[in-house]
This record gives sequence, C-alpha cells and structure tokens, in this order.
Amino acid sequence: MNTLQLKDIKPLPEYEAVRKSFRDRIIALKKKRRIPLGDRVTLVFENRDTILFQIQEMMRVEHIYDPARIQDELDTYNPLIAGPDELSSTLFIEITEPERIKEILDQLRGIDSGRCLFFEIGTDRVNGRFEEGQSNEEKLSAVHYVRFRFSSEQRAAFRDEQVPAALIVDHPHYRARTLLEKEVRRELSGDLL
Repeated sequence: MNTLQLKDIKPLPEYEAVRKSFRDRIIALKKKRRIPLGDRVTLVFENRDTILFQIQEMMRVEHIYDPARIQDELDTYNPLIAGPDELSSTLFIEITEPERIKEILDQLRGIDSGRCLFFEIGTDRVNGRFEEGQSNEEKLSAVHYVRFRFSSEQRAAFRDEQVPAALIVDHPHYRARTLLEKEVRRELSGDLL
C-alpha cells in the first residue's frame, strides 16, 4: 500500500496557494470514480489522491498545524487507501427526506453483511468487505468503508473490457445494478496493481 507520509502533506499556506487547482482535479477524478447504485446508494472509490485531498481539507477546516495532529489524520485516513489487488470505497446511503432517515436506514440493515454488495465480473463475484463498527443490530450508519479484494483471475477479467462488469446491491429492501462504463473500469483498473 502506498500510504501517505508527513512529507506528502503541504503546510496550510502552501496548500492554500494550490488548493483551487488541486480541488478541481480531485472533483474531476471523483466523477470517474463515483458509481451510483439506484437512487439511494453511491460508492466513491478512493485512492491516494482522494485521501490526500481529504486530509488537506481536514487540516484546512480544523486549522491543524501540529505534526502530531497531522499524523493522527494520516493514521485515520491511510487505511482507506486500497492495498494490493483491492478497490477501496466510501459507500453513501443518500436520503433526501430528513423525516425518513431512521426508517430507510432501518430498512437497509444488513446491507453491510458482505453478501449484499458485490462486483459481478462475467459470472464471478467479488464481495464487498465492510469496515466494522459502522452498524449494529439496532443502528446502521449512512456512511461505510468497503473493500473489494480481487484474485489475479478476477483482476484480469475486470481489465478485459469484453467481459461484462457490474456493481450490484442485492438486499431484500433495495436492489440495484450498475453496468460499469469503460472509462470507470479503466480508472479503477489503475488501482488493481
């Protein structure tokens, strides 16, 4: 895993000088790494650049200058960078009706079980592995961190644009399937080293 180090982080005055161009680049990058699954679930696939942006923005918002606190941010966010043969994503359950948040999250309990969210590559499946601690029997978070670990055969099939690939959520109360466009597959294939 190509983790971020203190030396990769720009001090706030330097970051402010490049923020607009860096932000514009990350927004364009995230458009290629964002996969909606129906009208309630979206995954954004993270990489070193998206995580670097997140850390720099946290430093900016929270006025973090102390190297120890910056290291805390690195320790928090580095685990979101995909390891070898992995894709790493942030899953958002998007609810636009505030009065229905609890109801919808209750309906989607179990979505993080590891059986409901997967890539389908040809006839093969790559199940999502959810970070623990984002839900329990009584409560489901609206944000989750999910990894997809690929075998060498799955990785090769994912890179082969002749093999159909889709991202699927198959939950008793929510089903959606998104066929991956070539541009998205090419972008995400760069993470599967």
